[in-house]
Amino acid sequence: MADLRAIVTSLGHAKVSTYIQSGNVLFTPAGADPAVLAAELRAAISGRLGLDPAVIVLPVDELADIARANPYPDEPKPQYVHFVFLPGVPSDDAQQRVSEIEQSLAGKSRDELTIIGRTLYLHTPDGFGDSELAKALLAKKTSPIAGATARNLATVTKLLALCEG
Repeated sequence: MADLRAIVTSLGHAKVSTYIQSGNVLFTPAGADPAVLAAELRAAISGRLGLDPAVIVLPVDELADIARANPYPDEPKPQYVHFVFLPGVPSDDAQQRVSEIEQSLAGKSRDELTIIGRTLYLHTPDGFGDSELAKALLAKKTSPIAGATARNLATVTKLLALCEG
């Protein structure tokens, strides 16, 4: 995470900090376009660390809107609600493929999903690690949402609190 902070700082961004070991970086950007920032960060990470991670940049107001739109607010365990951040709004074809994956697993679990804008909300009431839907959507390079990154509600809530502080 120290290397990641150094990379983000070297691109001219201010107030750079990280949260837990999963690539959450908070910063005041030198530029305003999240897509441009994501591309710059991805290129810098690739060039300096030899990695090619999915990089999604969300302004704090967008992250707050995503949290407020959570379609599973009654889940008492925040680790069972996941926000899958996509690089853009999924195409109709990608949404259809996600729906087909969900339908193929219907009756095998209580998992459910909702897509709102460029966020896929995933509810895994029996646990994320055992979720066949999560595995099908997030662990396969052939997934219709490849290039996404997921955080649970607890992490999103903490990130928002850190941004406010």
